Amino acid sequence: MKLSFHAVLLTGACLLLGLKADAFAQEKKPFHFAHRGGAHEFEENTLFAFKSSYDKGLRGFELDVRMTKDGALVILHDDSLDRTHNGTGPVEQLNADAAAKITSKKQNEPLLFLDQLLDYLKDKPGMYVEFEMKTSNKTLYSDAVIDDYAAKVYRKVTAHVPSGSSYVFTSFDQRPLIALKKIDPKADIMLIKGGPLTPELMESAKAIGSKRIAAKMEGTTRLAVKEAQKQGFIVTGWPGRDLNDYFLGLGLGVDAICTDIPVQVQEYIDSKK
Repeated sequence: MKLSFHAVLLTGACLLLGLKADAFAQEKKPFHFAHRGGAHEFEENTLFAFKSSYDKGLRGFELDVRMTKDGALVILHDDSLDRTHNGTGPVEQLNADAAAKITSKKQNEPLLFLDQLLDYLKDKPGMYVEFEMKTSNKTLYSDAVIDDYAAKVYRKVTAHVPSGSSYVFTSFDQRPLIALKKIDPKADIMLIKGGPLTPELMESAKAIGSKRIAAKMEGTTRLAVKEAQKQGFIVTGWPGRDLNDYFLGLGLGVDAICTDIPVQVQEYIDSKK
């Protein structure tokens, strides 16, 4: 019996992940998760995006956390509101009351506050959620504010974690990850790199106590992924802009894929069951 190209990819990926092919087919919780709620399928980082992805069966999210001038936590990716919202400049220059009046460009959705998303998630067990701390811009996040920012994020996120859920603190910036580990040595953190997986990334992650790493899949080798896993790391691959990226992640043997098209990936997986 001849196997399709996609079936071969899936079978090979299952072997790399240490799973039997039928176990992969029967896996209910996908190992992929929705980047910004599904940035290419919904309006990114909106409550509508997270709700829509959840309703389509996704049980994993990634989101970006920033802090307003008066210390409120909001969900926004860019250093500026200009691309995604009806506003200009950094949200960090606004007070919470002003930020609450900002709406998204496509659907006129209110700027999402972290409290609102956590409230939505509070009765949803078994979720995997990455809270990316967007502090790499040192003009907006000087060393002087990192500890306060990290403490606020930690308190909000850990106040209520639903049963069976994994809430992970992530960043390209080591500063908030280090600050979190000072608050809670057992905090689940992940260091992200804007490039392929390298020995240097693994060493940096070890130095700050991170058992998770995330790297761009382009340029990453299967050997590098296997070595990282051998050293005890959980490896996430990104970006996931289309199904080709999904297949690349399967071939590399990463543990998770952060994707902009989570529903499309989910539907593909479901079609193969």
